[in-house]
Amino acid sequence: MNRILVIDDDEELCELLSDYLTPEGFDIKAVQTPEEGLSLALSQVHDLVVLDVMMPGMSGFDTLRHIRAKSQIPVIMLTARGDDVDRIVGLEMGADDYLPKPFNPRELVARIRAVQRRFETRSDAEDIPQQSPSLEIGDVILNPGPRTVMIGKKPVSFTAVEFTLLYELMKNAGNVVNRDVLSETVLGRKLDIFDRSIDVHVSSLRKKMGPRYQGIERIQSIRGLKYIYALPEEGV
Repeated sequence: MNRILVIDDDEELCELLSDYLTPEGFDIKAVQTPEEGLSLALSQVHDLVVLDVMMPGMSGFDTLRHIRAKSQIPVIMLTARGDDVDRIVGLEMGADDYLPKPFNPRELVARIRAVQRRFETRSDAEDIPQQSPSLEIGDVILNPGPRTVMIGKKPVSFTAVEFTLLYELMKNAGNVVNRDVLSETVLGRKLDIFDRSIDVHVSSLRKKMGPRYQGIERIQSIRGLKYIYALPEEGV
């Protein structure tokens, strides 16, 4: 997973990233237009996309939406510093991680490595062994092998991050799980103090999973930055 596609209209930044990432062992292809970037992202030639949000013409969000319609290639979004809306929207649309500008190239390397570890582990089926039994709680059935989820006997599609997060929560159903632990397990990195990545992914899970089961919120927030997947009442 060392073939990186950078889509950013800032030529100087693209040159900087190429100069910095190449010695780190990455094969970098940088383009300045979202249209060309989209075509390359869907070509199956690259392993990961670094995508800027603010670009003329087709925005990074539009580009991401087109990518996600046809591909699950890992995408790291570059957002404006302090703009939480961009970060939240990007994650909700299926970005795997984000990095606010301006940033230290070493931090981007760390984010790329974290996404690499997550996807390489997933490919090796070590994070969720395919022989693991299915998890069934209430009207939700999660099958680790084919990585499918049925809710009320209907299939529901999740991103790679969302699926792994749901697996971790369901595996620990009835027990409180710390958000920092979820980040290291699901995202492959520690959370920064203002990082809301896990919160956004949990919010996406709630939206996709639909109404409460038996009147109980499936994924409950616990004071102290923790979550719990609620067990249904026995005999109901």
